[in-house]
Amino acid sequence: MSKVNILSLLAKKQNQQKFAMVTCYDASFAQLVEKAGIDAILVGDSLGMVLQGHDSTLPVAVSDMAYHTACVSRGCHRPVIISDMPFGSYNTTEQCLNNATSLMRSGAHMVKLEGGSWLCDSIRQLNRAGIPVCGHLGLTPQSVNVLGGYRIQGREDSQAKAILDDALALEAAGAALLVLECVPRKLAAEITSALKIPVIGIGAGNETDAQVLVLHDLLGITEKTARFVRNFAEGSSSIADALGRYNDAVVNGSFPADEHSFD
Repeated sequence: MSKVNILSLLAKKQNQQKFAMVTCYDASFAQLVEKAGIDAILVGDSLGMVLQGHDSTLPVAVSDMAYHTACVSRGCHRPVIISDMPFGSYNTTEQCLNNATSLMRSGAHMVKLEGGSWLCDSIRQLNRAGIPVCGHLGLTPQSVNVLGGYRIQGREDSQAKAILDDALALEAAGAALLVLECVPRKLAAEITSALKIPVIGIGAGNETDAQVLVLHDLLGITEKTARFVRNFAEGSSSIADALGRYNDAVVNGSFPADEHSFD
């Protein structure tokens, strides 16, 4: 299979072909993700909770992200590798560019930023420097203290409009992908239809262009998971089999089902 890139993911959206993304933090799992045919890997700052034992993503440093990005990049060759910019690493355009450059040098093909239209200047600057950007709207875990916890976003009309407006602004600024987390599926469908770039959902229904899950969640390792998670290890013969079943379920549209979505 040929190497995945931004243009091939865009072509999938245009051809209405869904694709899967999974978080991954090391070379061994990256190799299994690649063998399963999954198109994109997110080196997520969720590692703060999954690997480091914190109760949020906030303690994660750029050095942590660079280390795990390098590990993942050594374990696979085909998937697009997206690296999270951690909390406090992109408060200014200059800071954003410096830290994003570090992650790209570690092996990322793209960086992910949480936030709305206030990021547009940074996205334009990153694009000028040759660094593609994935946006992240809806429930943004780095802002959990502002949001008042891990809650569904966009149920009120004014909030839904603000998320849609932010999505359009991020695309106009040059974002190449967008993650939508924990928003009503009707809003996710509207945003997916409105944008030309691929939209990746997590807890956002099945009408987005793609889905992402945390590796440890979909393998049943995490003790307590969110409603939008399905344990693909149940009934699987191996980790590789579970990852393949996840990829197949996303591509054929059977995951997420109604029980994994929010109205």
